[in-house]
Amino acid sequence: MPSTPHTFIFAGGGTGGHIYPALAIAHHLRAACPEAAVHFLVSQRPLDASILSAARLAGAPVPFTPIPAQPFVLRPVPLLRFVTQWGAAVRAGRAAIRTAPGQVVLIAMGGFVAAPAVQAARVERIPAMLVNLDAVPGKANRWIARHVRTILTAARLATGHQHPAWTSIPPIVRPDIHSTRSREDARRAFDLDPGTPTLLVSGGSQGAASVNAFLMAFAASPDASLRGWQVIHQTGTGGVARVRAAYEAAGVRAWVGEFIATMGDAWRAADFAVVRAGAGNVAEAWATRTPALFLPYPGHRDQHQRHNAMVLVNAGGAVLGEDAVEPNANLVHLAPTMRAMLSNPDRLQDMRKALANLGPADGAEIAARTALHLAAGTS
Repeated sequence: MPSTPHTFIFAGGGTGGHIYPALAIAHHLRAACPEAAVHFLVSQRPLDASILSAARLAGAPVPFTPIPAQPFVLRPVPLLRFVTQWGAAVRAGRAAIRTAPGQVVLIAMGGFVAAPAVQAARVERIPAMLVNLDAVPGKANRWIARHVRTILTAARLATGHQHPAWTSIPPIVRPDIHSTRSREDARRAFDLDPGTPTLLVSGGSQGAASVNAFLMAFAASPDASLRGWQVIHQTGTGGVARVRAAYEAAGVRAWVGEFIATMGDAWRAADFAVVRAGAGNVAEAWATRTPALFLPYPGHRDQHQRHNAMVLVNAGGAVLGEDAVEPNANLVHLAPTMRAMLSNPDRLQDMRKALANLGPADGAEIAARTALHLAAGTS
């Protein structure tokens, strides 16, 4: 443990997939070292401020600073935006470092916000570490890895992307995912029947229109595929009314909302999940032992979400589908898998046992210990 106060600056944002793991690590840092200060550097997207404004660490608000970081995209307009904002983002990171109390350690959570923050750490000569969350590291993470002292990966790296200097740790999940609340009470929290099998649907913190459309089509299919089930469905912005109407028309009891603030309860309530394969969903399915149909986002060239899911698929705890985007095409290709899962509780139980064999999802605690050791080296 550091002998003098430290500030741990977390850099990452743009989606909840970077922020929630950072909050989980921060939770363990503060538990182990209550005198340490924590600060977040995030993007200027409204979602980041929304998540952090609602978050608490040891009962206190989480301090954060939006910086003008932009993704690196090889198209004229976004590339120009990246180039023109890089310097401002680095300066904002340096300002946060300089005004932080005590000695400072930067924890880069990957992605476009973390890259200029790491450059700021280099200029200010403070220690930095990378926490990689995807099985195929993106451009930003590959750049960051060349400029930090310590690299942890909470995803099992895909073939061709392994590196001996990257230390593998279990998945990182937010503290409420480890809730011991009963499945029945978790369902009651969503105003659902405590004894009815429950399906969780989520496209991630920002939703997924094609996932919403598939479930609407599936609910309306003539074979009454959701009979005997109820649903918790996170739609993302603007999808609630149509999705809710589809379940009502099908006679399916459902909680439908743009955003689920209590994902621990949602996973605890679920017998099966249909979700994107972002690092957060994969980690949370692992941690809660929830069988899942993963539908990787089809627009990623590197298909990193597909690789994220494979650790659970190979273990026998999940199945992998392909999002064809168009609802009728998804109904043709995905509905048979859905029916096979929803009608076979014994198979779901076997998948839960397979997920239990993966071990605990305690990567946040390990990452926090690593950050404290890094801090101790600067004392």
